[in-house]
Amino acid sequence: MTRRLITAAASAVLILGLAACDDGKGPVTTPPPDLGFKPQASDGGGDDTDTSDGGGEAGASDGGDGEIQAAPDIPAPDRADFPGMDEHTDHGAMQAFKYYIATAMWAHQVGDDSLTQEMETEDCDGCDDFMKTYKDIREHDNLWTKFSLQEVVSEAIESNTYDIQVNYNFTTTPHMRSIEDPSEIVDVGELEYATAGGLVWTEEGWRIDAVRAKWGTDVLD
Repeated sequence: MTRRLITAAASAVLILGLAACDDGKGPVTTPPPDLGFKPQASDGGGDDTDTSDGGGEAGASDGGDGEIQAAPDIPAPDRADFPGMDEHTDHGAMQAFKYYIATAMWAHQVGDDSLTQEMETEDCDGCDDFMKTYKDIREHDNLWTKFSLQEVVSEAIESNTYDIQVNYNFTTTPHMRSIEDPSEIVDVGELEYATAGGLVWTEEGWRIDAVRAKWGTDVLD
């Protein structure tokens, strides 16, 4: 069966086939018609935690003689900040996907994607593409500067392919990152992310079996 993520008519939901990591300049995603699903949703109010940081302030080039500073000692996302992520429930799936996204953002900060890989299935659809920017900046030793995430909305939706789909939209605080050239970083303002994950329940708990993401300045409009 061809893999696909079934989405409800939510804010900036993703349709399978979009590029996993946009350059921030792509078109706004148009939500598909309401398919009749009744997602369990969170309005995202107040979920602003440093465990979801996405860049490493000391890890970037100093812009002077070209030397790269050592990666900062920033704590990894704490599973305790995502209560219920080990439970076989819709809420648990949402928390597990948020944790996965947090580890991916943290990887860009400190240059360590081991926690992200632990959450992925062996044949995860789109995971390699999702982490392409991480691989690019690691190759150039040019980590992003620190930022935090602010949840906009999250929801768990029924899926015909996965045990459940989770849509998670959030914004990031201003920081410095690479946009087109992974060897350079530039100042960026608040960015918007729309992400979707297909999750499966395993003996080890929830695992990410598919992921899509789109980011930019107006993807949540």
